[in-house]
This record gives sequence, structure tokens and C-alpha cells, in this order.
Amino acid sequence: MKTLLLFNFFGPEMLVVFFAILLLFGGKKIPELMRGLGKGISEFNRARSAVEHELKEGMKEEERKKAIPKADEGEA
Repeated sequence: MKTLLLFNFFGPEMLVVFFAILLLFGGKKIPELMRGLGKGISEFNRARSAVEHELKEGMKEEERKKAIPKADEGEA
């Protein structure tokens, strides 16, 4: 069974990719590109955390709503 591995680069392949990036963007642009990439990843992680938190809060609220009628039924 063959497995498709994306980004499975080693030694010579990495050098070719590095030099291609260096030729395309130049040495002075690479730090700026990496900084932008880092900010993008950071923003993505913040948004993912916010959505995860919102989902957990929604689930907790739903559990609370289900628990309240059961408590009220016992009193009647």
C-alpha cells in the first residue's frame, strides 16, 4: 500500500526548495515573509481557540438547560 506523503523532503530536496525561495524572494524579503507567516499562524490559532471555547460554552449551556427542567419536575 502506497502512502502519499506531502512535504516529505530530505537533504537535497530541501536545498533545492531553499534556493528556489531565495531566488524568488531575495534574501531581504525572507525574514519579512516568515514574520507574516508566523503572525498568520498565530491568528489562526487564536481563532481556533475562540471557536473551541465557544463550542464548549454552548455545550455546557445546553447541559444546564436540560438539567433545570428535570430538577423542576421533581418538585411538582
